[in-house]
Formats: sequence, structure tokens, C-alpha cells
Amino acid sequence: MTPKTPEQQMIERAKALRLHGILAHWEEIEDKQWIEQMLCWEEQERTRRSLERRLSEAHIGRFKPMSEFDWSWPTSCDRGAINALMSLEFIPEAGNVVLLGSNGVGKTMIARNIAYQAVIAGYTALFVNASTILAELASQDSERLLQQRFNRFTRPRLLVIDELGYLSYSTRYADLLFELVSRRYEKNSIIITTNRPFSEWGEVFPSAACVVSLIDRLLHNAEVLAIDGESYRYKEAQERRNTREAKRKSPSKKAKAES
Repeated sequence: MTPKTPEQQMIERAKALRLHGILAHWEEIEDKQWIEQMLCWEEQERTRRSLERRLSEAHIGRFKPMSEFDWSWPTSCDRGAINALMSLEFIPEAGNVVLLGSNGVGKTMIARNIAYQAVIAGYTALFVNASTILAELASQDSERLLQQRFNRFTRPRLLVIDELGYLSYSTRYADLLFELVSRRYEKNSIIITTNRPFSEWGEVFPSAACVVSLIDRLLHNAEVLAIDGESYRYKEAQERRNTREAKRKSPSKKAKAES
């Protein structure tokens, strides 16, 4: 294959940017030195705007970076597996991830970081609470509106469903979640954070006949990471209380000087 000339490469870049006015007058400006710089500016600006739009649409919210994760706190946590997830190799394979652990062990923090990395890498992502997404689907009063909501949650390359298992849901909610998982099955990735092992999902969705099928569909081509330990938020709250208590008990500088 004959290598493309610099001019041909610039024309292709202009076509990719849909700069039709520039292309229509290409013969008049092709020898101008500012063309290359203008193409660079346009590409950089569109990349920046695309990133800002995807971050806004992802609804990831505020979170601590993984550099602040206290790996020594959990009693059991596969650091290597979590770091591997940050490489996002599971997304092109439409793989799923389940982060399992009790309250406060860092599941949501990890999920938010993965979602953020996905957006930075050019993927679309959406972060949503389990109760929010199920209630939104269940509240649609027409088939057309329901399909629109399904499309919204099916479209992103990565969907993060946070805090599944903290509440119990009706059979209707279970059916909706099964439908959503089925629509994304082998097409786009899902991350679920949950405090319940799969053996207890029957309690999350009492009387729902689709629970076994839901778990089976979700776990096919999935990685399940269990994180064991006490709540890190409780640990931080306890440390703050201890600090305040120590300050109250320690004599003030004024009292020391008077003594």
C-alpha cells in the first residue's frame, strides 16, 4: 500500500471533522501553513468537549481516587484483580463485574474509579443507584416510555448499578432488571455492587421466578470480586471522634501558661 502524503492525511482529518467549507475551498488554501495547526486545534477542542459531555452524562459523582484506597484495611481484597479491572479489558469483551462485600468496604469507590477510567478511555458510561434505576423503569406508564428508558440504560458501553441488595424489591422490579441484563447480555458491560451473596438474592427479589435466570445471565463472562472487612467509613468516623475527644481532654495553651 502506497503511503499517504501529508496533504492526503490532512484531507482525511478534515473529512473526519466534517469541515465541509474547508474541503470545498481546499485548492485555495492547501499551501497555507496554518491548516495543520487549525486541524490540531479543532481535534483537541472536540476531544475535550466529547470528554466533558461523556463525564456529565455518566453521573459518576464525587469520589476518591484509587491512590487513596487503604489496601491494608480490608481483611480480604484481591488488589491485583482490581488493578486489572482498571485496564478495562473486560469492556471490549462485554464482560461483567460484581463487587461483593459488606457496607463501607470500598465497593462504590472502586466502581466509580472504573467508570471514570472508562470515560477517560473514550467509552460511554452511566453510574446509577439500583433503587433509582428500578424505580425509574417501573414508573413508566406506557410501553413507549418504558422502551425509551430501556434504551437509555442499554446504550452505554458500561453501566454501573450500585447498592443492589440493600432493599427488597417486588417481582415487577426483578423482571425489569432481568430484561435490562438480557438486553445488555454479550453486548455491553455491567458492574454491580452488592452486599448480598447470590444465594441470598431470593430475599432481595422475593417470589420472583426469574432470579436464577438473572444470576445466570449476569455471571456468564463475569468476574466476581469479594471484599471482606469492617466498614472503612465507620473507621474514619471513629478516628474523628477520637481526635475530638483528645482535643477536649488536652489542656489549652492558655491553661498551660497560667499554670
